Amino acid sequence: MALTGLQIQKLLPGTNCKECGSNTCLAFAMKLAGKKAELAQCPYASDEAKRVLGAASEPPVRCVELGPERRLKLGGEVVLYRHEKTFVHQPALGLNINDTDAAESIEAALKIAAEYLLERVGEKLRLDVVAITQRGTDARAFAELAAKAWHRTKRPLVLRSPEAGALAAAAVAVKGSRSVLCAPSPATARELCRVARENDHALALTAPDLDQLVALAAAIRAEGFNDLFLQFPARSLAEQFQAGSIARRAALKDNFKPLGYPTLRFVETGNLLDDTIEATNEITKYGGICVLPSFDAAQIASLMTLRLNIYTDPQKPIQVEPKAYAIGEPKPDSPVFVTTNFSLTYFIVSGELENCGLSAWLVVPECEGMSVLTAWAAGKLSGTTIAKFIKESGFEQQVTRRELVIPGYVAQISGELEENLPGWKVLVGPQEAGDLESFVKSRLM
Repeated sequence: MALTGLQIQKLLPGTNCKECGSNTCLAFAMKLAGKKAELAQCPYASDEAKRVLGAASEPPVRCVELGPERRLKLGGEVVLYRHEKTFVHQPALGLNINDTDAAESIEAALKIAAEYLLERVGEKLRLDVVAITQRGTDARAFAELAAKAWHRTKRPLVLRSPEAGALAAAAVAVKGSRSVLCAPSPATARELCRVARENDHALALTAPDLDQLVALAAAIRAEGFNDLFLQFPARSLAEQFQAGSIARRAALKDNFKPLGYPTLRFVETGNLLDDTIEATNEITKYGGICVLPSFDAAQIASLMTLRLNIYTDPQKPIQVEPKAYAIGEPKPDSPVFVTTNFSLTYFIVSGELENCGLSAWLVVPECEGMSVLTAWAAGKLSGTTIAKFIKESGFEQQVTRRELVIPGYVAQISGELEENLPGWKVLVGPQEAGDLESFVKSRLM
């Protein structure tokens, strides 16, 4: 039976220290009761509280940590919809390599897995996992390929084979990587559970239907092994969508533990467009690990961008530090531009200025991570706020050129800005960052 907030409060220290992020112990207790916080957030929880509340306060979706330092975290979610609070741990994206692939193909895939990097709005995005699938009959070669993939990429592996013995050998070969073993059937799950436990790996379960998968997960959980992934037996995109939604709702709304685990999905439709659609479904509908059959740069970039958009906190826009940024190698008499500290806005504007081949200053005042028009409408970007930032930051003393370029969308603040910055001339720039190059050539050169 679930404990109420008042029952949980009696087990908390009662100091109202606020170190957990809540104003009072009662407020924190209510979050615990609603599965919107973890007991670990309380630095002064007693052993008795941990004993009583440990299982009751754990996230409804188990957080499984992969990699030798457990940096890749999957699951741990507490809301059904992003706008309720936020999604926490992004789905992992990875590539599959078959042991029957040509040697040059394997080498190319390992190189991509190790070196691929996409930079977007200040975030460095990489592939998270590498899957090794046994298609041949040589268990030893499969284990050797797994070891090679681990040493070359240093990414957690997803090991898939129809033979439990081959998986056991591979698990030993990559011990220390904290990877995932895919049990090929319910009959092999208990033996592979022992192997996963001994070699510190996670285990992915599968079954012919959802009812059997639930029963299997409950049985393995009862044996004390909890680092599990679920592979839903879906035969279509619609079934996968339905299974993911049912599992998340059951875990969050009904606290149904056998479905409270992150998922694993091998995308292999045979068609690039259909693969992308299935991967999109995984990202938007509660996927844990999504393994793609091959590398396509456009596909990966699109999926990573989608994932980044969905797994940002809607209450905390991505933003850069408010300050004056040097674009190129500006001097005191270099041009000065203004934009907001919303990351996407900053990186688009700074990128366009770099493309102009121009050394300039880009002044970024505090706008709480809002875009230009939103910040202006909220009163965060005005002639007064920009002038105050330039003066208080000391930037005015850094430059000799008293000329400031503001975004075209806020042309109406130019007069107010000149009033608050005596001696400065305000130029109204283009509305779109893509027009900066022509503006620079016609007005500043």
